[in-house]
Amino acid sequence: MKTQVNVQEQAHLESQLLTVLPDEKVSFSKSVILGFQHVLAMDVYVVPFLIAMLIGLQPNQSSALIQSTFIAAGLATIVQTYFCMKLPIAQGPSYVPLGAIVSIYAASGGGELGWSSVLGASLIGAILVIILGYAGIFNKIVKNFIPPIVGGTIIFIVGLSLLPVAIRDNIYGASGASINQNVLLALISGATLLIFVVLGTLFRNKGSVFRILSVMMALVVGCISANIMGVLDFSAISSAKWFSMPRIAFVDFGFSFNFSAIITMVIIYIVLLAETTGTWFAVSNVINKPLTDKNINRGVIGEGIGCLIASVLGSTPVTGYSTNAGIISITGVASRRVFLAVGGWFVLFGCSGKLAALISSIPSAVIGGVFAIICGIIAINGVQVMKNVTIGEKEMYIIALPMIITLALVLIPGDYLNSLPTFVQYLLGSPILAASLAAILLNKLLPSGK
Repeated sequence: MKTQVNVQEQAHLESQLLTVLPDEKVSFSKSVILGFQHVLAMDVYVVPFLIAMLIGLQPNQSSALIQSTFIAAGLATIVQTYFCMKLPIAQGPSYVPLGAIVSIYAASGGGELGWSSVLGASLIGAILVIILGYAGIFNKIVKNFIPPIVGGTIIFIVGLSLLPVAIRDNIYGASGASINQNVLLALISGATLLIFVVLGTLFRNKGSVFRILSVMMALVVGCISANIMGVLDFSAISSAKWFSMPRIAFVDFGFSFNFSAIITMVIIYIVLLAETTGTWFAVSNVINKPLTDKNINRGVIGEGIGCLIASVLGSTPVTGYSTNAGIISITGVASRRVFLAVGGWFVLFGCSGKLAALISSIPSAVIGGVFAIICGIIAINGVQVMKNVTIGEKEMYIIALPMIITLALVLIPGDYLNSLPTFVQYLLGSPILAASLAAILLNKLLPSGK
């Protein structure tokens, strides 16, 4: 009885911490201001920029991808917050699919064919996610095939597979500057990010602005340094339009469907859903509204619709952001109207060609310094997922063998890979697919230790 009373008192205390509840009305002006604060805390621009660099898109293609991603994030936020899950949750592009996207693009031959394979796999995956939501079997699939040891391993290998690319291609091999300049720029942007994160930690709630603006300030300081070195080129911004329409499916791009690419993306989607479920629980805890099976199933449908919108707009999967739960707890404002404003801001930004051109003009080495840290954080997030798992002999192999496979395929010579049969090329061309399948099979096949 005492425990039950304590739980009720704690729940009452948490609800008192909110100044505006989810279904309370907030004025338009206040919603716009508070929504913009959430937008600043979300690094929506980083993922499409990284993808553009990793697969070598031209400046105009990079700008178009950034615009599409902003619009997709905005529409997905509105869908999830107002029509599906009906909780204050913002959607944005995840770092988890990065490695899979790069692998699918390369394995499909690059260029338009490579990108159409990425979009085709994303489209099919999104439709399957919607079906999962309607069928209400998502929880069973995750429990059976992707328990914490497997999900954590997959997230870990995502970060591991991207780290060599971040350092080798985005820093050492970045064009437009010497290797000494690139290394220095990466160190400056990475150090700036860490300094702002540390300041945010030292000053706690009062210093939250430092943590919220850490990525943005790292890029700003990096660009200032690049300008001092004479390697910053903003010429593309002047020719970009203030307002421009997003790309249109079957006009500006198409879809192609490759079995290996689809399997890769389906696995990534399941991992994303397992990850975003943690975000949902974080938000529900902050607003003191327990999640029901109905909430979760509707949330899965919302994720699928958001990812479907993203693929139709020519962008990559969008998912729930946990950052916003922290902002809700800091501001005490959980109104869904604020998140409607977040979606509006994203769509507005997505229609600005100059903003997209500005982001795509950031030197590769500057973003590389931030990206390398992000890759490490992704890997550590995977370890966090596994923190409550007892690591026995079976678990060691489940983690170690996919890790070895990931590094082996990241470092595999291109000439040798191209000499293999086509299906094997697709399989081995995606380190995340091969390592993920290995983790799932090892978990099922290896006997459990006593």
